[in-house]
Amino acid sequence: MIRLRPLKKCDLKPMIDWFENRLEFMQWCAGKFEYPLTIEQLHEYYDRSENDIDAWIMIAMDTEGNPVGHFLMRKADYINNSIHIGFIVIDKNHRGKGYGRELVDSALKYAFEILKVNRVTLGVFENNASAHSCYLSAGFVDENFN
Repeated sequence: MIRLRPLKKCDLKPMIDWFENRLEFMQWCAGKFEYPLTIEQLHEYYDRSENDIDAWIMIAMDTEGNPVGHFLMRKADYINNSIHIGFIVIDKNHRGKGYGRELVDSALKYAFEILKVNRVTLGVFENNASAHSCYLSAGFVDENFN
């Protein structure tokens, strides 16, 4: 079981070690960070989010309160009742336990029940089959933007 809460700066340091390799890292950040990830980059990310009224970072914790996952909610659009979820990652040491699906389910529950939006979007690279499968199983559908 995971729990969600807003991310705090003290949650950032463990995230540095959550990636197996450069490809996995790039699938997560889409070039928005430089490899390898550093605490300085994460502090800048945190500060940008703190200054963006339409974005906030969430942390997923295990039953003992340890950070095991992360995502960003951004592009909150209260006129069109939509939000975008991004930068979804599970600590490499906690994958394969269902945390990814549980994180996505919890994020959707938060979006629909707390924020009262009607639409949640996210992006995923074509070469990230496991994430794509997770999102489809959570109810997302593929859209063609061509």
